[in-house]
Amino acid sequence: MTSSTASALVPVAEPETDRTYQRLAARIAGLISEGEFRLGDRLPSERALADRFNVSRTLVREAIIVLEIQGAVEVRGGSGIYICASAPGAAASASAYTLSRGPGPFELLRARCLIESEIAGVAAENRKDSDIDRIYAALAAMREHMQDKAANEAADRLFHLRIAESTGNSVLLQMVTALWDHTRAPIWSQMEAHFHTPELRRASQDDHQLVFNALLERDPAAARAAMRGHIQRVIGEFAQAWR
Repeated sequence: MTSSTASALVPVAEPETDRTYQRLAARIAGLISEGEFRLGDRLPSERALADRFNVSRTLVREAIIVLEIQGAVEVRGGSGIYICASAPGAAASASAYTLSRGPGPFELLRARCLIESEIAGVAAENRKDSDIDRIYAALAAMREHMQDKAANEAADRLFHLRIAESTGNSVLLQMVTALWDHTRAPIWSQMEAHFHTPELRRASQDDHQLVFNALLERDPAAARAAMRGHIQRVIGEFAQAWR
């Protein structure tokens, strides 16, 4: 084997950073396995953990969600986060890292805020009447299924895809589809279990109506603002205190 071939087989080391929720979850799991946090202990606050690891509070929240899915911690609304299982050392660290290699919910929502806001503006300029009919059908389905979370979410997804489709740009449609596919990850589902409420669905319905009205009026600025406001609302809901 030549030296060039051998070097090609050497895995490239990943950057030494803890600014991903997977790595942060693995570090906290390591502290649990080392005994710094014991069964029944309450973890430090999100702010304290963020200061300790020099990361954002939203990143801490995503890491806690990973550990909750693993069964290592229990989130008790209004009380705190408690250790409910001992983490099996390196196995827990590896598990936390590989549980989801995709983006965290906040990273995903911020990307959607940038991308889908601009897409809404383009859609307002380029949409056809037939596009409006399809977007409205998705909006009506959301309203019809307000009490059925799964059906409401399916209509919500379709609403956003129809807007991307109405730009006439297949790449934009692929991008939005890929963004929404990430919401099927376990970490997203667990985050929603804590913060997605019927009240949020009703507020989102109003937000979607504003987006639709701007598309109907061919108002790109209003469409961008309405979509941005909608996604920022979801970010705000996910960032509030644990229930």
